[in-house]
Amino acid sequence: MSQGFFYVSGEELLLWRRESSAQAITAKIATQELDWLLQEIADLDALSLRLESFGEREKISLTCSFPELKSLWKRRIQERVPVQYLAGMTTWRNFKLKVAPGVLIPRPETELIIEIAQQATIPKSLDYHWVDLGTGTGAIALGLAASFPSATIHAVDSSATALAIAKKNAQLTKLQERITFYHGSWWQPLSHLAGQVTGMVSNPPYIPTQELATLQPEVWQHEPHLALEGGNDGLDAIRHLIETAPQYLVTGGIWLIEMMVGQGENVVSLLSEQGNYRDIQIIRDLSQRERFVLAYRT
Repeated sequence: MSQGFFYVSGEELLLWRRESSAQAITAKIATQELDWLLQEIADLDALSLRLESFGEREKISLTCSFPELKSLWKRRIQERVPVQYLAGMTTWRNFKLKVAPGVLIPRPETELIIEIAQQATIPKSLDYHWVDLGTGTGAIALGLAASFPSATIHAVDSSATALAIAKKNAQLTKLQERITFYHGSWWQPLSHLAGQVTGMVSNPPYIPTQELATLQPEVWQHEPHLALEGGNDGLDAIRHLIETAPQYLVTGGIWLIEMMVGQGENVVSLLSEQGNYRDIQIIRDLSQRERFVLAYRT
């Protein structure tokens, strides 16, 4: 991390870290979150935090003032603001991504969707077009761009806030020349790609409306409901993607989504009933939970 313009003594920071760790335990928040925040804001690495060796340093540079750091952690404890929003950054696969309120924080379990796309059977073509629908931070689009260097990546989101952050992340990762961003709803801005898309990848909203209020306060109170709420049964967006994708996918084109645990059988049934998909399969995540559905255009 680059040097900041604010400083605190190692002894003072160590004392505060110990007090804040105790607060985290009381609030049932992982103490690792505090150290992650410190690695983002302070000139400290994981080893020095674990060994508490920084306590002997005369001064430690921060990217914000020490009172501001204290205030950020207070918000984490009292308001349950996600630590990623407080730091303004998160790590996903090998990317460091910008995040902010108004855009969904990409989850570690979603990382596997890129590997599934890599291992899928891709139809041969002179032009490869991959689409990330509901791109959010741009995480999936970036993963596709890095995985398929000869492909053109198209990323769509209905949120102008999310799109602005996705574009910044493309610049941060130096992949902006590989991705075209569109403001709109699902396939709507991509009519020019009808019948040309190699693969569609999406992490759509899939939480049933009545279950939103049961989510962790970090999610329910702070993350955008637009990216979470999937209608009465959580399948509204997924139904739409099932119905509309065949117009855009090439023969043998890939249809790949993330879903909520327990939705797999319904998604498979919807794909089968639609009639334009084959080799439909549910794929488990690293925790062996049914997390993804992959299918191919007939």
